Amino acid sequence: MPQQFDRSAEDLGNAIHFEHVNIQVPDQRLATLFYVTGLGLTRDPYLMVSDTNMWINAGRSQFHLPSGRPQVLRGQTGLVIEGREALLARLASVAKKLEGTAFAFTEHNDHVEAVCPWGNRMRVYEPDAARFGRITLGIPYVEFDVPLGTAPAICAFYPEVMGMPASLRNGEGTVAAVRTGRDQQLLFRETERPQGEYDGHHVQMYITDFSGPYHKLLARNLISREDNQYQYRFCDIVDLDSGKPLFTVEHEVRSATHPMFMRPMVNRNPAVNNRNYAYGHDQTSWAMGPDQYDG
Repeated sequence: MPQQFDRSAEDLGNAIHFEHVNIQVPDQRLATLFYVTGLGLTRDPYLMVSDTNMWINAGRSQFHLPSGRPQVLRGQTGLVIEGREALLARLASVAKKLEGTAFAFTEHNDHVEAVCPWGNRMRVYEPDAARFGRITLGIPYVEFDVPLGTAPAICAFYPEVMGMPASLRNGEGTVAAVRTGRDQQLLFRETERPQGEYDGHHVQMYITDFSGPYHKLLARNLISREDNQYQYRFCDIVDLDSGKPLFTVEHEVRSATHPMFMRPMVNRNPAVNNRNYAYGHDQTSWAMGPDQYDG
């Protein structure tokens, strides 16, 4: 009898890649200390190379850090970075230079929590194919804290309006999990914690059916910005029946024909320095190697 496969397990839905989180920072030097020196990520060498913005590569995804009033994501960003002990050493190395800021880091059983100088929280995990896919470096999820009772309606919004599969989970609060690409998710976790005011940060994803969601958003008067032929934005996630806003975060929505879709990103090997330099080891791969293949 032929082997049976669950073909639905490979469905992505309309979103095919989550690319970046955009957060304003007031000091590019302090941002460099945290994201590059501390976390060990890589400044994009090709784009945004002045002193008013910085793009930070994390595998095939990025942080965009334009200068401005500090913004804080209402939740946390999940990161996969290989080498826990090296990560802890790097974070410790920048602690003195980041004194007087919100910077902190804490060890937990399955992750390291790191807080940027302005309060953005990161959960950094070791690679785990079963949990995050076959990556050694990347952003597998962004998690938002949302008001109690909103997760079911958020879970209904994304499939209907955006064509993005979503499911409800229960654990530490009810969570709406929205698929935004291969092994990538937006998570909306219900919490009793008071919500701060939305400050303008955004997330960006690529979708294949570009016009369908656009017309559905437009019909509900939810389009917040028309950027160009390849890109539009919306901010409010709403109840499909009442139209009541459930949560606000700007979504930068790009077509799969966008000129920057899946552009190659440089990821340096943070273990290499001028004292231990070895040819061919400058860069690191975001993907697990063939020795870790489980197919």
